[in-house]
Amino acid sequence: MPDKIAESIDLFNEHRGLLLSIAYRMLGSRSDAEDMVQETFLRWRQAMDIRDPRAFLVTVITRLCINELQSARARREEYFGQWLPEPLLTAGTSGEPSLAGIDGSLSMAFLMLLERLTPAERAVFLLREVFDYDYAEVARVLGQSEVNCRQILRRARQHIADERPRFDASRTQQQALLRKFLESTASGSMEGLISLLANDVVLYTDGGGKSSAVPNPIYGIEHVARFFLTAPRKLMPAGVLRQFTEINGQPGVVAYSEGRVYGVLTIDASESEIRRIYIVSNPDKLKGIPDLPASPC
Repeated sequence: MPDKIAESIDLFNEHRGLLLSIAYRMLGSRSDAEDMVQETFLRWRQAMDIRDPRAFLVTVITRLCINELQSARARREEYFGQWLPEPLLTAGTSGEPSLAGIDGSLSMAFLMLLERLTPAERAVFLLREVFDYDYAEVARVLGQSEVNCRQILRRARQHIADERPRFDASRTQQQALLRKFLESTASGSMEGLISLLANDVVLYTDGGGKSSAVPNPIYGIEHVARFFLTAPRKLMPAGVLRQFTEINGQPGVVAYSEGRVYGVLTIDASESEIRRIYIVSNPDKLKGIPDLPASPC
């Protein structure tokens, strides 16, 4: 019996990265995704004679996430200010469960776009477009016909077609834009900032009512540039330390105040312009990002 329990746990752990990847993309929250993985594990332990473990586990976690999203929608409508996904540190995460497919589908821009979809549309879109499931597999996971799944996917594509991120900037280009952006904000160069921003740039900030943030998005090149030339003195404590890292598979910056994580900034960029800026400072969403190690005495 102990051998069977160990074998069952090992088999589950083989699929843990995939399950976490699906759940995070479905929910936009690492903590909620981990809860769904744990609940899937409990159901896995109770199941008997599973012929296809992977199919069983993906079905369970997808349906759990659909149910969770349906209740989360109401909570997000009551959320103070702009809701953004929980930022995920995708560099230097040794010892943590690994995600399958660290790519553009993890980006803030992509996850924000998925918020436009119904839970069922989101599930079908992710399974088909991101995880490359065929229609028969998607239909089995959702317990619907292939015809219905094709219709759901068609609606999902229509909802996000016009604004789906293109990711046409290389990592090197994104990093260069991010560095120039921070240099311009630090120097107070309006001209420098404007040269980096797209005309239709949008800034999203999420403080959740628990930290300084702008409750509504800021639109347009001049408004966004002006915000970054004036807001840091109002919103940022003195002595903030910034470190470049990888957030949601994209170049990003973590800000630390007295060694503790204070906020996260990421961008969505073309080859030469920043199109979207995302800042998360809600402390509840920063718990998955470690503080700076204490200096040795």
